[in-house]
Amino acid sequence: MRRLRCLALASLLLAPLPVRAAPDAAALAAGVRTTTLHYPAARRLDLVEDHFGVKVTDPYRWLENDLRSDPAVRDWVDRENALTRRYIDGLPGRDILKTRMQALFAHGRYTLPRKAGGRYFYGYNKGLQNQTPLYMREGLTGPQRLLIDPNDWAKDGSDALAEWAPSPDGRYLLYAVQEAGSDWRTLKILDVATAKPLDDVVQWVKFSQLAWDGRGQGFFYSRFAAPQDRATFQSSAVAQQLFYHRLGTSQAQDQRIYATPDQPKLSHTGQVTQDGRWLVISSFQGTDPRRELHVAELTGGKVKVRSLVKGITNDWRLIGSRGPTLYFITDQYAPHLRVVSIDARRPSRSSQQVVAERMDTLAGGSLVGERLILAYLSDAETVAELIGLDGRKIADVPLPGMGTAAGFGGRDGDPETFFSFSGFTTPSSIYRFDTATLRYELFARPDLPFNPDDYGIEQISYPSKDGTMIPMTVIRKKALALSKTPAPTILYGYGGFNIALTPGYSATRMAWLEQGGAYAIANLRGGGEFGKAWHDAGRLAHKQNVFDDFIAAAEYLKANGYTTKDGLAIEGRSNGGLLVGAVVNQRPDLFAAALPAVGVMDMLRFDRFTAGRYWIDDYGSPDNAQDFRLLYAYSPYHNIMGGKDYPAILVTTGDTDDRVVPAHSFKYAAALQAADLGPKPRLIRIDSKAGHGSGKPIDKLIAEYADSYAFAAHFTGLPIRDEPK
Repeated sequence: MRRLRCLALASLLLAPLPVRAAPDAAALAAGVRTTTLHYPAARRLDLVEDHFGVKVTDPYRWLENDLRSDPAVRDWVDRENALTRRYIDGLPGRDILKTRMQALFAHGRYTLPRKAGGRYFYGYNKGLQNQTPLYMREGLTGPQRLLIDPNDWAKDGSDALAEWAPSPDGRYLLYAVQEAGSDWRTLKILDVATAKPLDDVVQWVKFSQLAWDGRGQGFFYSRFAAPQDRATFQSSAVAQQLFYHRLGTSQAQDQRIYATPDQPKLSHTGQVTQDGRWLVISSFQGTDPRRELHVAELTGGKVKVRSLVKGITNDWRLIGSRGPTLYFITDQYAPHLRVVSIDARRPSRSSQQVVAERMDTLAGGSLVGERLILAYLSDAETVAELIGLDGRKIADVPLPGMGTAAGFGGRDGDPETFFSFSGFTTPSSIYRFDTATLRYELFARPDLPFNPDDYGIEQISYPSKDGTMIPMTVIRKKALALSKTPAPTILYGYGGFNIALTPGYSATRMAWLEQGGAYAIANLRGGGEFGKAWHDAGRLAHKQNVFDDFIAAAEYLKANGYTTKDGLAIEGRSNGGLLVGAVVNQRPDLFAAALPAVGVMDMLRFDRFTAGRYWIDDYGSPDNAQDFRLLYAYSPYHNIMGGKDYPAILVTTGDTDDRVVPAHSFKYAAALQAADLGPKPRLIRIDSKAGHGSGKPIDKLIAEYADSYAFAAHFTGLPIRDEPK
């Protein structure tokens, strides 16, 4: 239980103090690595709560207030940004990194095409466009025609084209507008022939699929109630409902299809089979892949929903249909997942196995033509197979090499599909694949401003604290590997929510590698690389395993000559930001610099804001006595160890982040700056109108990473040169 002992007035939250300027560029260039900074004062509240007999202080609770409505928070943010800007602008090489990152982004990039009614829809970015425009072709080889350019929506490029879906006949395009990086969406419809929008507008959509009915007369979507004033970026995501919108009507007339008012923590999304015959509703409570299913036959009349799979016990992912037979990937009786079929007309009957579980984790699948394409994770890389509906393997799907393949969308009866393929040093290329002939061909490939053959990718395993072997990938120039020369290194990790870290390209990371740095990616427990057991070994009561795995990775890199004693920085985002904050508290001696981005830093209050309640599946609940003690033991905000020398820390967040609210980073940074942690800087960089990351304009992305990597380079000793060796 939480009992408030003392509450302070909002008007007494901040007593500003002068800020002493950071050292000038000349001092930094001369090799000054530490300096004494005077941080903007953050008034400490005398606020103590009793959690199951434990007295917990929360002196910076006032920083949870929305900066748009609280002048004190706004003033603190402005002062912190000013200090950080002065400091980073004085770092050597920051502008060089920014310029090089711009060059690395300056190539054309395509998204996966989607076919509807003979039309092909896809995104194409010329290179440095802040947002990716959407194009269409009549037929595969038809001329390219611009449909939507989101770069015209906002002067600063902060409005993005998010999810989109063409109607089954390709006549209309349903698309979502994302403002300032928020998770909220506004839905609109475009007439494809004229490229003019319809009058229809649907608001307050979040965490939704976009599902057209089979006739293209309307669509299904999920929404929450409109937030109360000043709570747009903080209100908790509860009581989600599934609606149907018919074209040409107002949102007020939309039909509510499914809701559970007696269970407000249940969320509901809708998916329509490619033949337009069945609506499948998935209901879930958290981030765990556990759902119950309902189904409705779409006849054009009233939508009548009935149960398909009862109980929120297992994962069920619809991957295709043929007539009344629905195909699902499930973990029922299969921790590494398998494929089953269910008769939508007779849901009371048990499912029928189509493809049995195997050792590799089944990552995804789809029904294309008359065959299933199944993608497996093998050592965190993609292996794809073509499977008949009788469950027999037909052939391997030809992939360009070892890396990550994604896509493979399609429909029964049409053998055409597209997939993307990328690696650690190769940007995503798009391929067209025919499931009938087994032929694939290149659809689009970006030009590269570097030679991937100059870089080596080493896959290793190392022992964690308990002896578990953890995979890790190290990327660096081949010359470094051959000479066995230690290099300044960034170690990246995530370790949570069943999410697998697979090969993928990053232009910002490439700028670090070009300068002679190394980059290591650890596949920590808690991720999705090796099935349910691997996930379970890094969550709830086992969360400390994730931190132990990351610490062991750092020790391995140092002990085996990949980096130097003072040459290691760590980086993580979101749950990875929590990871960075926790391991810095536990082993500050290991790291020269730390880059926690949009992190979950207050583990006792994460469930009170926006999507936080979903994360209880991975973290546990602060309102549970046993979970509380586990959370309190590693919460970054509550475990800062004064009296020890900490690494240089640059916290980054966005003021419109409504996934992990910026209060996490605000409170954590204020606590860091108030503690006696040695001479290295503890700074926070707060981006405006940037959100959690999705939809972030390219220029803001480049600016953030140029700042972060210049900071890491300075404290790990990586020289930044105009022309790297």
